Amino acid sequence: MKRNIIILCVLAIFAGQGATGQQVVESVVAVVGNEVIYLSEIEGQVVQLKAERDPTPVEQLRCRIFEDQLIQKLFLDQARIDSIEVSPESVESDLNGRLTEYIRRAGSEQALESYFNKSMTEIRKDLREMLTNQYIVQETQGTIAQDITVTPEEVKKYYNSIPRDSLPLMPRKVQLSMISVEPPDMEASKAEVRQRLLDLRSRIINGESFSTLAILYSEDPGSAPRGGELGFNTRGELAKPYAEAAWSLKQGVVSKIVETEFGFHIIQLVDRKGDMVNSRHILMKPKLTPEQTEWAILKLDSIAALVRNDSLTFARAAMRYSSDRTTRANGGKMVSQNPSERVNWLTLDELSREVNLVVRNMKLGEISEPFRTTDAKGNNIYCIVRLDEEIPAHNVNMDDDYNFLAEAALREKQARMYEDWIREKIKRTYIRVSDDFKGCTFHYSGWLE
Repeated sequence: MKRNIIILCVLAIFAGQGATGQQVVESVVAVVGNEVIYLSEIEGQVVQLKAERDPTPVEQLRCRIFEDQLIQKLFLDQARIDSIEVSPESVESDLNGRLTEYIRRAGSEQALESYFNKSMTEIRKDLREMLTNQYIVQETQGTIAQDITVTPEEVKKYYNSIPRDSLPLMPRKVQLSMISVEPPDMEASKAEVRQRLLDLRSRIINGESFSTLAILYSEDPGSAPRGGELGFNTRGELAKPYAEAAWSLKQGVVSKIVETEFGFHIIQLVDRKGDMVNSRHILMKPKLTPEQTEWAILKLDSIAALVRNDSLTFARAAMRYSSDRTTRANGGKMVSQNPSERVNWLTLDELSREVNLVVRNMKLGEISEPFRTTDAKGNNIYCIVRLDEEIPAHNVNMDDDYNFLAEAALREKQARMYEDWIREKIKRTYIRVSDDFKGCTFHYSGWLE
């Protein structure tokens, strides 16, 4: 079902504008129940996929996209019958995030408007409609498959159906515990950063370019190459102190120094549109002195010695000494950064580069030497880690990967249900297809009957 609904990162319906920005006459190419499909929806996606170098021949690509649209309209028609609606708040949240990403990719809001010959208001409206339909389709599919489950016997049957030479390789997984420490006398380092930002702020006020100084001095690797510009964001997408400062500024004005969990910033408002602002910033972070680094290493060495000598458990040491609040509360156990998972089993690819390099050569139960890495906010920290448990890389099997196999078996069972539902729905729905698409070879044969 993944292929049934193509949602591109740039909206296909933007193609409804001609080069002059005038609305072209829409041509209806299909009717599905009370839903219609316009030619511009198809051609826009063809143009976009070809721009992304899709190797599929144009006519074959057009037919594939057309059937994807037919399937989507089937679900939307069923949603209308079942009175399925989605929360406007969830749509708006997703909309703002995606729009910010599109603007970032285009380079600016003006570049995005110019590319599509549409105003931001029109682009936002089209994106809202697309996302609303996407959410409705997902809700409808969830309703159709809400009672689907798999039994252990079905999971076993699914596993046995996979050819042994085609079993997927599961990466090595580990469970880790961590203790990090924050050196004393950080205020001196913070004062140094504040002074450097004050100097830069004075230079900007005296006429130097904020963007140029951001490129030269900002420690935000994502925005520095763009002159510190973040693109349009809502309040909820920014750290609270940053958002409060950005929303209080007038266009072109430079803020006072703002401290967030990421470091220290000076901010300049670029533009404001509705509930979104575009700002640029220069980020700087306090640096550890050689004395602070030595203190951190010695402190961690002494903690590790207590644990190795059984004077203190690692979990109790983490709760007593660790400066990392996310792991300290659960005895130092590291969890996935994905908020939807929050599990202790991690692949090496989920770890920072420094932790990855340390852990890959560790033995079970071993505590590492102190080393430097970065936390989730990009701040430098010193820490020790312990390898608590591991599952070596292996081909998927019932003993170690039952949950993985159960999810795969469930997805396959749901896909079969969707297939059956679509075929039955086609029989019960009024469908009219334009002659221009009757030469297509469809996955479902009932569209033309």
